[in-house]
Amino acid sequence: MITVESIQIGRVRTEGDPSVRDLTRRVWTTGFYKLPVEGEVDVGPLGLVGDEVADTRHHGGPDKALLCYAASHYPLWNDEYPELPSASAGFSAGGLGENLTVAGADESGVCIGDLFRLGSCQLQISQPRQPCWKISRRWAIKTFTKRVTQSGRTGWYFRVTAAGRIASGQQLELIDRPHPNWSVARANDVMFGREVDRLAVFELMQLSPLAESWKRDLA
Repeated sequence: MITVESIQIGRVRTEGDPSVRDLTRRVWTTGFYKLPVEGEVDVGPLGLVGDEVADTRHHGGPDKALLCYAASHYPLWNDEYPELPSASAGFSAGGLGENLTVAGADESGVCIGDLFRLGSCQLQISQPRQPCWKISRRWAIKTFTKRVTQSGRTGWYFRVTAAGRIASGQQLELIDRPHPNWSVARANDVMFGREVDRLAVFELMQLSPLAESWKRDLA
């Protein structure tokens, strides 16, 4: 049973010091900061109504409409980075920029192409999240993006196959699993070289639900 623990949206903001080049302090414009919302939220083809994306070239779009992250990862991050002041924002729901924080599943328990019913919506897993430099920038830890990639605790994206409304506390009901051999974790392993079989790369590229951007990166 997969349950939505919280739903987050974010507004685009600009912050940082224009006089420095340090990755963890330089100016950036981002929609990474996500805050929880209460009650029902409208979901359209591009994600949650009211959620904003700063870099539309690399983020957002139909194949990356909703970012989902496992709640079970946050205690692990807090254990690995105890220097972060948890009481003043530490690793908790929304901390990795996700829209949906879920309990009951992680990357090893969901698959590319999985189709779920959530509230009055239908959502399909389109790809794992490819961690980018903004994770390090958000947390002022230069190696954090690399660590997220290595750990496999990346999260995953949903495309919206039927718009509607959702709320925290609802369960994700699995409707279809067309590719049970292709967990999000395994797709990550192939993309980042932990599984090096070229036949596996080819097989992953042939999955029709896989986002086109991932297919291009694998080619």
